[in-house]
Amino acid sequence: MSLGSAPMVPTARAAGLLALAAPVALVIGATRPEAWVVAPLFGLVVLALIVVDALLAGRLGDLRVAVPGDVEVGVPFDATVTLDLSGARAARVELALECDPRLASGGRAGLSLTRGPESWGGTLKLQASRRGTGRISRTWLRWTGPMGLGARQFRGDLDKDVRVWPNIAAVRSPALQTFLKDAQFGLIARRIRGEGTQFESLAEYQPGMDRRRIDWKSSARHVHLYAKEYETERNNQIVFAFDCGQTMCEPIQGMPRLDRAVSAALATGYVALKGGDRVSLFGFAARPEVATPFVTASRDFHRLQRAAAGLEYRSEEPNFTLALATLAARLQRRSLIVVFSDFTDPTSAQLMIESIGRLVSRHVVLFVTMADDELEAISGAAPDDLETLSMAVSADTLLRQRALVTKKLQQLGVDVIEAPYHTIGTRLIDAYLEIKRSGAIG
Repeated sequence: MSLGSAPMVPTARAAGLLALAAPVALVIGATRPEAWVVAPLFGLVVLALIVVDALLAGRLGDLRVAVPGDVEVGVPFDATVTLDLSGARAARVELALECDPRLASGGRAGLSLTRGPESWGGTLKLQASRRGTGRISRTWLRWTGPMGLGARQFRGDLDKDVRVWPNIAAVRSPALQTFLKDAQFGLIARRIRGEGTQFESLAEYQPGMDRRRIDWKSSARHVHLYAKEYETERNNQIVFAFDCGQTMCEPIQGMPRLDRAVSAALATGYVALKGGDRVSLFGFAARPEVATPFVTASRDFHRLQRAAAGLEYRSEEPNFTLALATLAARLQRRSLIVVFSDFTDPTSAQLMIESIGRLVSRHVVLFVTMADDELEAISGAAPDDLETLSMAVSADTLLRQRALVTKKLQQLGVDVIEAPYHTIGTRLIDAYLEIKRSGAIG
């Protein structure tokens, strides 16, 4: 990076010594007036030591800050700092970075560098809390001389961009990769037999087979037991619809609910693509914002990831009526629609229920929401005082309203998943596979 001047500045220790000169001068003036010159001389000596100490700290040779260009939301990453000081006898080196608040709390992060054989260095741990492009715009550097009285200070522009993508750690997890190696997701081009509704062939009945699959007419004709085999349903349409409104942008354990939902959806979408289904993303707030074409192959999974990165955080209430009507108009055949949302008041919840209810007649709808652990903790707190009691009553009321909304959705025929954020991904994959096995989509 381009290096400018590094002015000399006093340290807190030097400021304390200079401040001490004032009361010393008063004492000398009161007791030995003829020795008044001692106090100014003391101040001059301290100033001289500040300059000498700052010079001994050394000159700035080079400063390098290395950050990855692409990271995933919620995943820690390193910013590596290397500093060269010429003729340095510095005792302490401190660095601070100014960055986008999505990369560090408050938009600032700092560390103390350690001396190496040839240079000073350090590693700053950062973690992106939201998707998007975060910029590290400026750096401040301060190194102190061996006496701790004088220091040099430098400020420079960095302008390094860090692109924050959705978290797909679940897709790379060994458990999911092992699951995807199952025969039904193999690479051999053949008809896949398994759970489904489309008749494939007859096979000789073997012990352990489901007796309900026995074809009694064919068995009687051949005087031998035969069972039906079905082809696993493929080419189903799966749509992940994301509420990008204010409630979904609230953090849960350091990450917005929306990003938790995106991670779960991408993991399930990857499984669906491996299983031969087609996947699309749909995002909305006050109006529809993201609507991707259907992705049909797992090699194009990066398109889903890129589209998910474009889902914006909106501080507005979602318009379910407009959004879901727009989505229904786009779909020309029966599909599985997975809606990620949350609700805080009965009015918005009722509008959501009515809008989702209009989808159920033509599509399979799965509603996903994250359990509110904070509300449950407040509701279960011991009522030691009136304030705690009133908070517990309010939290309990909200929980009962959530339960009522969930029940209404289930009565409409909507499958509902309400689970903690860390289990929502596996719960969604299980629900998708169960719906696929039932043949309800095709």
